[in-house]
Amino acid sequence: MIWAAPHLSGSINFSGSEESALKSFIDIKIPPLLGVMTALATAFTFGIAISQRQLRELQTVVDQGREVIDALLARVIIPALPFYIAGVFADMTVAGTVASTLQTFAVVLAIALIMHWLWLTVLYVGTGILLGRSPLELIKNMLPAYLTALGTMSSAATIPVSLQASKNNGVKENIANFSVPLCATIHLSGSTITIVTCAMAVMALSPGMSVGGLTDMLPFVFMLGIVMIAAPGAPGGAVMSALGLLTSMLGFNDAAIALMIALYLAQDSFGTACNVTGDGIIALWVDRFSVKTEA
Repeated sequence: MIWAAPHLSGSINFSGSEESALKSFIDIKIPPLLGVMTALATAFTFGIAISQRQLRELQTVVDQGREVIDALLARVIIPALPFYIAGVFADMTVAGTVASTLQTFAVVLAIALIMHWLWLTVLYVGTGILLGRSPLELIKNMLPAYLTALGTMSSAATIPVSLQASKNNGVKENIANFSVPLCATIHLSGSTITIVTCAMAVMALSPGMSVGGLTDMLPFVFMLGIVMIAAPGAPGGAVMSALGLLTSMLGFNDAAIALMIALYLAQDSFGTACNVTGDGIIALWVDRFSVKTEA
């Protein structure tokens, strides 16, 4: 995508929130409690300390706090996103830029889907060759999980189907029961591919923004991989977890963030399908290494 982004045609003509063509009835500013990097460093520090020193009381507080945030995202913020996105597109409609923006992003979504399929092809062909298995057979067994994820848009909701698909690929039951649920919460390759692809497209096509080179984007990709571990299992949770990085590391404004959310939700089912299908490969390799260890 780093090489393809500069060749994208068209532009995204949106104004910042300060110059919006429409005015909201209610405008509430809620400053964050912590900056993005401060929050990440604090989370990892407390997480390591809780694990190493067995701080049960603090772990209970953190777990309950996580439940509050998950409930807020799942029941309030994510259900309200369509109204927020509708407002942004209404603003672009008044400004006369919505048609060109949608036309441009149709190409971006197609690129994201192609990258999903290319990544899965590399995973399954490479694994099939190295493990002496038929890639077509492996993909065929995981196809029910892929199709289920397209409908549910949730890795967690697809776990039962993913478990059975991994077992059909020859993964031992105890290995599948461990690796598949774990990967459903920490392995979000499809979501990461989509966020990076769409972010680079927004920067390439937006006035005042430009796409950096590989060395400029790698820190964002690495941080995104860490942040995805904490992404909630609700539809759209991955992009909501990435908003802090988009604003702090890539300089996205409110309008760019709104377009990122709209793009992500438009393909969320395909990103989730890529996630769960990749889980099957991880389960195969965990099973392979477990055989070596037992031997």
